[in-house]
Amino acid sequence: MDVMPKTSARLLSLLSLLQARRDWPGALLAERLDVSPRTVRRDVDRLRELGYPVAAMKGPDGGYRLDAGTELPPLLFDDEQAVALAVALQIATASGAGIEEAAARALNTVRQVLPARLRHRVDTLRVTAVDRPESRPGPQVDSGVLMAIGAAVHAREVLRFDYSPVSAPGPVRPEAAAEGKGGRDVLPPPRRVEPHHLVTWGRRWYLVAWDLERGDWRTFRADRIAPRAPTGPRFTPRELPGGSVAEFITARFRGATATGDGVGGWPCRGEVILSLPAAEVLRHTREGIVEEIGPDRCRLVLGSWSWPGLVAAIGRFDADIEVIGPPELRLAFAQLAARYAAAATPPRHP
Repeated sequence: MDVMPKTSARLLSLLSLLQARRDWPGALLAERLDVSPRTVRRDVDRLRELGYPVAAMKGPDGGYRLDAGTELPPLLFDDEQAVALAVALQIATASGAGIEEAAARALNTVRQVLPARLRHRVDTLRVTAVDRPESRPGPQVDSGVLMAIGAAVHAREVLRFDYSPVSAPGPVRPEAAAEGKGGRDVLPPPRRVEPHHLVTWGRRWYLVAWDLERGDWRTFRADRIAPRAPTGPRFTPRELPGGSVAEFITARFRGATATGDGVGGWPCRGEVILSLPAAEVLRHTREGIVEEIGPDRCRLVLGSWSWPGLVAAIGRFDADIEVIGPPELRLAFAQLAARYAAAATPPRHP
């Protein structure tokens, strides 16, 4: 009576093993499942009937491999994979990549088949992709453009594209690039780059690439790119300044040179001591360095575009402030204090 449940459980175990690594010797599968090699062969045939493309490997011992097929068969996820997939789909619904509706439908599909215990975990773990406070909804990027850029990055092939200075709905047309440059009759030549990475920043998609004409690293907004076919020759990836894509893109948008000691730095950088617990300051500081000095005191190192801007950023903490340096920061505090004092003085009417 319980043959069928045992068979179904064994099939799920076999499928999980096949998904865990690329190649499995038949004898090892039989050992892991505690069955005979003949039973493994029968179970593989059952998986094939269900649509799973399990290929047999030739050799002295033989073996099996789960290949990619022409259709998407039922997938098997463990608990953590299922929760991770649901969270990723939640984030994708606000990605600005033109896949929001598809991500929402996929999330609903996944949620419907989750066991009750996992559905509860997903429902209580609602994820919102929060960008910088000043970020507005980013422009939509055609998913075909993202796929073309991503394919060139993966293949390490030179990418050619037309680049418009203004965002346009849908794929960017070459004529739109000319219109954005004053409507010239002669279209500018396509850009030629070695694509390195596709990133998101401030709810926008960017391509990080080595510009072959300019001989330097550049960032391009994906919503302004119109890829041209075919792609160019393969290239050997260059070393990205800063050591990582995250550090490079952060430095670029801060205005740093992305080379030398200025990587990731702000033009103005200061240090103060705040009469606040470090934990409280950390909750409101995304890019500063916070060091605990005592129960109610901490050291804060912060950067900004300007000294007055840095003073204003530090002043938002409702606490006593001790300026460590540099002198420019202390002077900016004095200037801003005088300006605020003047603003607080009632106007004199004749």
